[in-house]
Amino acid sequence: MKRSIVVLCIHGVGHLRVVLPVVAALHRRGWPVHVLTHAEFRDEVERSGARFIDLFARYPLEAADASSQPLPSRYVSFAGVYGEALAADIAALDPGLIVCDTFMVAGPVVARLLDIPYVNVLPNHAPVPSRTLAALRDDPRVSTSSDCWNAIRRLREVYGMVDAHPLSYVDTFSPYLNLYAEPAEFLDADDRRVLQPLEFFGCLTPELRENDGCVFPQQRRGKRIYVCFGTVVWWYFEAAATKALRVIAQACEHLDVDVVVSLGRHRLDAATRKEVVRRNVTVVDAVDQWAALREADVFITHHGINSTHEAIFQQVPMLSYPFFGDQPALATRCQQLGLALPLARQPRGGFDEQAVRDGFMQLIRAEGGFMQRLAEARRWELRTIAARDGVVDRILALIASGETELGAPERGEGDE
Repeated sequence: MKRSIVVLCIHGVGHLRVVLPVVAALHRRGWPVHVLTHAEFRDEVERSGARFIDLFARYPLEAADASSQPLPSRYVSFAGVYGEALAADIAALDPGLIVCDTFMVAGPVVARLLDIPYVNVLPNHAPVPSRTLAALRDDPRVSTSSDCWNAIRRLREVYGMVDAHPLSYVDTFSPYLNLYAEPAEFLDADDRRVLQPLEFFGCLTPELRENDGCVFPQQRRGKRIYVCFGTVVWWYFEAAATKALRVIAQACEHLDVDVVVSLGRHRLDAATRKEVVRRNVTVVDAVDQWAALREADVFITHHGINSTHEAIFQQVPMLSYPFFGDQPALATRCQQLGLALPLARQPRGGFDEQAVRDGFMQLIRAEGGFMQRLAEARRWELRTIAARDGVVDRILALIASGETELGAPERGEGDE
């Protein structure tokens, strides 16, 4: 009888979306897969073929840490507080392998306690720890609670994570295998060396996302513009996001376009929402983004990793408005590849109505060139998806090796 594979994922839809391709691929190979994550994601997990387990019902995040910022630091606390109990629960599933996204620091803790290998799924663009940590050192959002520091001491002293720190969610990689959520063309050679051992897996599962829904009005004015800044942006930068939406709406009111603005489930106050709505601008709390992009002609985006690659797959040229984290670097890479144009000169930078209109018209005038480059980038996505079977072979080989060899392999020269 096969041992199972246990997947751990934080409560973040972007993180779930980079993990699901791995879950679906392992399920297709006939392995029993258990996914432990938030109850919100039950339906998506079960559509992938895995068994869903409500992780946070038994192990509430807020009980481990309710105040550290950025919020992912709370998953460092989560690992220190719940590591042993979580490992005991998971042991009952007879796991031969743990799969987790980088932010789920409990994944490596459980794997070490159970003495089994683990695979890390990298949920960000080019997540080189030295760069990320350098940026966070100057980030005014960073505030570490006493709960987090207590958990860090436990990670160091009890679980052997001697280098644990409040931002360990950005650098707890696997010495066995790390999976990159983009095609190879989005990661340069120097960064690849840092992230080894590495395979390219992508973040798309088209077979789980297809539907027949319509997002835009059936009677169209002209081009269709989809606008979305994701979910996490609203936690930290609501004022900047709201200001940007006002300018975009005002600019688009004078264009022959239909616009759908998704708030990523953010509850925008009624007065502000009214300011964004126009005769040709619809504001919705949430939307099926896959369906929206299938209909859209232009995407105004923050350049989250999933949003960006969904747009590439649907061949939708982008206007870039990144906010923080890996978004500016991914926006720049898309601009270099001829897939996007910038709205502002810097993250969360100011722009006016004319910048929106100029960007839109430039995309339309050069539509043929953008579509040619998007078609090439879509081929990269398809190639990465087609190569997954070989990567799954490497993943499954870890289970066999883990049953015969104890201890984690050493990371290669030049790895961080």
